[in-house]
Amino acid sequence: MLPASVQPYFFLSYAHTPRFGAGGPDPDMWVERLFRDLCGHVMALTDLPAGAEAGFMDREIRSGEGWSERLGAALATCRVFVPLFSPRYFASEMCGKEWFAFAHRAIQHGAASNERAEAIVPALWVPVPPSQLPGPAERLQFNHNTFGERYVTDGLYGLIKLRGYAEQYERAVYELARRIVRVAETVRLDPVRPVDYRVVPSAFGPSGSSGGAGSGPARTLHVTVAAGSRHDLPEGRSPEYYGESALDWNPYHPVSQRPIAYVAEDVIKNLNYQTTMSSFDDEAGHFDSKQPPTRPEILIVDRWVVEDEHRRQRLAAFDQESRPWINVVVPWNRYDHQSRAKEAELARRLEETLPVKMGQGRAACRAAANGVANMETLGQILPQVVEAAAQQFLRHAQVYLPAGNTRTERPRLLGPMGMSEPPTPPAAPFPPDAYNAYDAHIDGNDSNDTDRGDADDSES
Repeated sequence: MLPASVQPYFFLSYAHTPRFGAGGPDPDMWVERLFRDLCGHVMALTDLPAGAEAGFMDREIRSGEGWSERLGAALATCRVFVPLFSPRYFASEMCGKEWFAFAHRAIQHGAASNERAEAIVPALWVPVPPSQLPGPAERLQFNHNTFGERYVTDGLYGLIKLRGYAEQYERAVYELARRIVRVAETVRLDPVRPVDYRVVPSAFGPSGSSGGAGSGPARTLHVTVAAGSRHDLPEGRSPEYYGESALDWNPYHPVSQRPIAYVAEDVIKNLNYQTTMSSFDDEAGHFDSKQPPTRPEILIVDRWVVEDEHRRQRLAAFDQESRPWINVVVPWNRYDHQSRAKEAELARRLEETLPVKMGQGRAACRAAANGVANMETLGQILPQVVEAAAQQFLRHAQVYLPAGNTRTERPRLLGPMGMSEPPTPPAAPFPPDAYNAYDAHIDGNDSNDTDRGDADDSES
């Protein structure tokens, strides 16, 4: 963790622009000017001491020694994240990684406090139509109009480059700095342990897929929770971890103040998915392996459900059907004394109930099924489980030939807007090109991977 004196006040995230030929001018010099101007305003608007880090900008360190550690430390400690919107930004995997790492801090903060913590302040470098924004950016509640009309139409790049707009540029940058300070003083995100930036997923979807900006139909994923409510718990089980329905189950209480379903939803949305949720009790007849899948899915299971014979039998029947596009996650709080006392028994019974699901997939999937010990570990392992479910969905989803296609080439899956015959299938949860983009990854992540993993923390 960085000392408080060198923790940056804000993190400026932008997409590097390639030079036009060797020896040409550096196009990122305009971003550096913006960064210097923002730092000056932030220092003037706050009581930061001399020598404090007003801001952090990734200039040349991506090719230098220790760049991953420095980026990770800055993202883990900065107060505000400032992405510079542009078409190039949302096409950048690196920028998507920076966004995901910071947004996950806000998710953890929200889980602990049960309050939304929005500390992302976007800036328009080059205006991007709302229809071209990926989900995480589209969901931001932000009014750019307060920064000036020319800022909205031309962006900071236009204001800084075009003569005659110096006054509009100064106003926009000053208003942006004021917004950064206001958010920093209001939200107060706690620093966290830095993540390994090299293995962080992108918030804009897989590199090269159509799941990012301007891709049309969004990717969808369904979350089902198998847990009891406070009204039907096994004898002796404390109701403090439960609510009115399975979706209110909060296994990491009291550290977390939010139910696990909604924390998982936030993490999955931060991977550029749209999500739906339901209780396993309400899903009778939904799991039908004879029908092609319509979306990847995650099943979140409370080990205590095996104490209810009806739910246990339904889970056992579910396990006997082949549904590799559904991955299981088992949150497990070792500081829940009742759960810890019965850990061996409940774990054994769940493994007997779900032998297929407990042993299927990559090491990360098996580790998630064997018990996720805390919220931090959940945030690290859930993106891997989601990716594995998505890849299995692409393997098993129904294939439709484009209308009039008589060629014998490998068919592509098409969304509902891309075909007239045969009859329109259910809305595709992934944009059409996403299927091709994932093909390169599927063969390298075989579902028969035999490496073992453990989704646990060192303290347990």
